[in-house]
Amino acid sequence: MPKKTNLDWKIYESITKYIYETLGRKTGVKILGFGSNCKVPGKSGVNHQIDILTTHSDGIHSYKTAIECKYWKKKINKEIVMKVSETIEDAGIEKGVIVSKSGFTKDGAEFAKYQNIGIVELKEIGETVQDIQERQLNIGSIEISSFVTILRPEILSIEIEYFENGSIEKEIINITTISLLDGRSKPFNDYSKAFQNELHVHNKIGETITKRYEILSGGLIHKKENPPAKIKSIIFTGVLNQINSNSTRTFSLVDEVWLTMKSLFEGKSFSISENGFIVENNK
Repeated sequence: MPKKTNLDWKIYESITKYIYETLGRKTGVKILGFGSNCKVPGKSGVNHQIDILTTHSDGIHSYKTAIECKYWKKKINKEIVMKVSETIEDAGIEKGVIVSKSGFTKDGAEFAKYQNIGIVELKEIGETVQDIQERQLNIGSIEISSFVTILRPEILSIEIEYFENGSIEKEIINITTISLLDGRSKPFNDYSKAFQNELHVHNKIGETITKRYEILSGGLIHKKENPPAKIKSIIFTGVLNQINSNSTRTFSLVDEVWLTMKSLFEGKSFSISENGFIVENNK
């Protein structure tokens, strides 16, 4: 597929060949010849240059089609249709198609229908098209499925062993820090994180683990204005849980429409992207 650039008649012919070649794979259409070297002798003894020559078989008979490309600013009139009709008749080609950038005049379209010449408009998408859906080409989708296992440590209880009476109590507390014997303070959350790491290191999913952290003459600070309560240890109990998560995400693949193609008699239309994707438009 020629890359998007300033079109000229040669590139236009190459694009047309690519489209017919690509669409024809499903129905057995093959390219027999293309360009200036594609010449077919006529019954008159004259060689006729054919832009694109294709062949198609229905299993019994083979049929040839001559495709004439017109990268013109003006519409195709009946004189051009007549010339194509005479060429395919003299060359013994069963079918003719005219592909035009600018469309066809009324008499050109009517005479083409009478002569059983196919007429096709192939042009760049108009600059006036603002609808994003018209400028985008849906070429498929990708579905990504993922299975994720997460190990999450959960603290089930925290027990505080007080120094004064040696008792161990379970209680809900609002703790910020632990004061140590040497005058330093340590965030209580450090002990919580250390225990959660212990659960990961132990790596026994679903098994309840208890860990005791000795506090050498430490103090438990509930609030800054209260004196620390002396404690011996903090005892954590927890479990390592396994959480399985399944997810599926679907992404649409889109490309920008570059060209539109419409077969005026058959009523079929296609959108073509710069990357060579061809999608038939819904009627």
